[in-house]
Amino acid sequence: MKEVVIKKEDSNQRIDKFVRKYLNDAPLSFIYKTFRKKDVKINGKWVKENYILQENDVLRIYITDEQIAEFNKPVDVTKVDIKGNLDIVYEDGNLLILNKPKGILVHGDINEKRRTLSNQVLYYLHQKGEFKNDGLSYVPSPTHRLDRNTSGIIVFAKNFISSKKMMDLFKDHENIKKTYLLLVFGKLKEKEGEINAPLLKDEKNGFVKVASIKDGAKSAKTLYKVLAENDEYSLVEATLVTGRTHQLRVHFAYIGCPIVGDEKYGDFKKNKIFEKEYDYHTQFLIAYSLTFKEVPVELSYLSNKIFKARISNKELEILKKIKLKIKDF
Repeated sequence: MKEVVIKKEDSNQRIDKFVRKYLNDAPLSFIYKTFRKKDVKINGKWVKENYILQENDVLRIYITDEQIAEFNKPVDVTKVDIKGNLDIVYEDGNLLILNKPKGILVHGDINEKRRTLSNQVLYYLHQKGEFKNDGLSYVPSPTHRLDRNTSGIIVFAKNFISSKKMMDLFKDHENIKKTYLLLVFGKLKEKEGEINAPLLKDEKNGFVKVASIKDGAKSAKTLYKVLAENDEYSLVEATLVTGRTHQLRVHFAYIGCPIVGDEKYGDFKKNKIFEKEYDYHTQFLIAYSLTFKEVPVELSYLSNKIFKARISNKELEILKKIKLKIKDF
């Protein structure tokens, strides 16, 4: 039997989610069988899997010590070899805001499980004593997505409450604003406007395309402003109104101005020429700024704050060479 007293930072979540995180190597069938057998109790009483945990609740899981040892696997916090240290933009007791470099996965995938930004964050916080690798404590995690080849601002939450509040902010988009910088091929017809085109994702190959709502596509809206342009390129500031997978990449390809270096939706011939001329081997897309508006009580101290990424010297030099350098950067 395992007994756990619920801390404030672990409260206000469903009990099945907490148990799944604790027994992180157990099959889901085992987790829910444990609930059906009434082997999960709160304060001495059996509860269903949708029970919401409260601070100071006493959770007991009635399984053997051998099962606990088998299914409770500590998170790997082995030092990960990522060039340089974490580029920290802001940090407090709740959040860690980073400038993510290009070429690094936030989470692991089938090909790369160790060299990830998430693992590096866990190692950093473990060394600071802010993450206890005990199988019970909240595992710090990113609160939104950022592609491998997109650099810029990403937010990690250090506790469950902050994670939930940040995810809620990103979900409703009303009190948080994400702004991107992107270099695209060609000139946009309008210097300021919006792209409103529903997106459909093919789950098998991960490819996203513009499609009709009636065909299952989800609404997708992007606001943009051209910051500088010439006959070949435009430097654009874009704001996500919705947050669909690959939204910016698909939207700008859709209007005939694909992002420079985009290997999936871009202009492959032009990409090759650009890569050879400027020695730039990735997409020119930066999650540039994060603006908090009116933020709920737990994170209210962030209201009206703006956090900006650092643009690399390489990208600044490219903008200068193609004569798109602007004074703000």
